[in-house]
Amino acid sequence: MEVSARLSSKGQVTVPRAVREALSLHEGDRVVFRVEGRRAVLARTPDLLALAGSISVPAAKRGTPWAEVLRQTRQARAAARR
Repeated sequence: MEVSARLSSKGQVTVPRAVREALSLHEGDRVVFRVEGRRAVLARTPDLLALAGSISVPAAKRGTPWAEVLRQTRQARAAARR
């Protein structure tokens, strides 16, 4: 689907109805814009609270501080690149 919209003097764009319906967007929903080269992609942001509990966390990992999770993840990614 390709639909156009006009940019207002305030830099605002109304998301066309066809796009809102295709993405099931409603008033108050959050969206994200991702720039890919000379294009921008509009995407619906996931409701992270709706995902809570959908993935089980191994008992050994429960309660790990977020800073430690990030450190371990970065370390694992760096090791994988070698």
